[in-house]
Amino acid sequence: MSTEPETAPRTGARKILGKIVVDTRPLKIPAYRRLWMSTAVTAVGTQLTAVAVPKQVFDITGSSAYVGLTGAVALVPLLVFGLWGGAIADAVDRRKLLLYTNIGVAITSAMLWLQAFVGANSVWLVLGLLAVNQALFAINMPTRGAVVARLVPGELLPSANALSTTMSTFGAVFGPLFAGALIPVIGLSTLYLVDVIALTVTLIAVWKLPPLPPLNGPSRRAGISDIVDGFRYLATQKVLLASFLVDIIAMVAGMPRALIPEMAERTFGDPPGGGPALGWLYAALPAGAMLIGVFSGWFTRVRRQGFAVVVAVCAWGAAIAAFGLAHSLWLAVVFMALAGAADMVSAIYRMSILQVATTDEMRGRLQGVFTVVVAGGPRIADVTHGWAAAGVGTAAAATGGGLLVIVLALASMLLLPQFWRYRSPKDPG
Repeated sequence: MSTEPETAPRTGARKILGKIVVDTRPLKIPAYRRLWMSTAVTAVGTQLTAVAVPKQVFDITGSSAYVGLTGAVALVPLLVFGLWGGAIADAVDRRKLLLYTNIGVAITSAMLWLQAFVGANSVWLVLGLLAVNQALFAINMPTRGAVVARLVPGELLPSANALSTTMSTFGAVFGPLFAGALIPVIGLSTLYLVDVIALTVTLIAVWKLPPLPPLNGPSRRAGISDIVDGFRYLATQKVLLASFLVDIIAMVAGMPRALIPEMAERTFGDPPGGGPALGWLYAALPAGAMLIGVFSGWFTRVRRQGFAVVVAVCAWGAAIAAFGLAHSLWLAVVFMALAGAADMVSAIYRMSILQVATTDEMRGRLQGVFTVVVAGGPRIADVTHGWAAAGVGTAAAATGGGLLVIVLALASMLLLPQFWRYRSPKDPG
């Protein structure tokens, strides 16, 4: 009997899947594959610490306001070292800078483990170590983003960003789930220790990257004038300005992260020592992002990338508003997952716009601004949402923030219509 009728549909199915499933072509580039593997190894461990810090602060103080304070403590080093780190990334070998900052983050994670293991119970010690950790993170992230654009050709950047972000969100999904399940069994301090081990393993992959010196001359010192030059360059790029603005709106007004410890315990019934609701709520955002990342093969075919970002930001705001109104844990998880999916679409296109529209000698500095916006916005939201929840409750804080995102995002497009009309360079029209 002929097998052609069976083979043809399978071939057609493969073609369809090839158009929607994540594009793996960047992984054929050895250097990018090593960078991607380093992200994969640390993804879960880093997220264990991201859960452990606010949980430990809440356990010590019993207050969402103090949890929100973690955002304020992390914000200052992110602002300072994110901008300076981007300038450094444009001035030195980016591979060496990744190595040094990874080592520093591992050391601070080890100190977080030690203070939790000995039961110091000092919220200010936790916050101080968090500040150092975030300063190193703020240098590492713009460097990593600038490296991607050196390793991958421009037409594959959306695919490379989707792969990197999908792996990060993989860790962000399973890290919180593991944390919620493991805290009652092995204790909070062990979560920090797992992060230390993961960061140590990552150094091997980073070590094997090729040298990545500046293209515009030998390594040099990075000073304030370099940072100023970066802002001067940014001021001339309205599309980039708008991409940062819409993300600031989405994160500052709409990120309800600081509300999760209180909502897990007082809205969804977790025991005081932590439980599954905490893990599910932390995991829901990255779960939605990971799902979109897995089915991101269509991303390279979207040319109206500015329009896609604005739609995604509005979808984020709507999902967060619905999350604030949810009284069922599983309904809250669904809305948070939808918000994560929308955020993933926005993030991938914003990264691609930044990498394509920026010259290599400015790429580190603009990635520094990107890091400040992406990582700093949620820290400001931690403060505003934490204090808002103390005054009006968690539901009103989350829902009001989500609705505000939609209003401000649409208003911003009236001021910067160039972003709404932006198309990727390959678009013939």
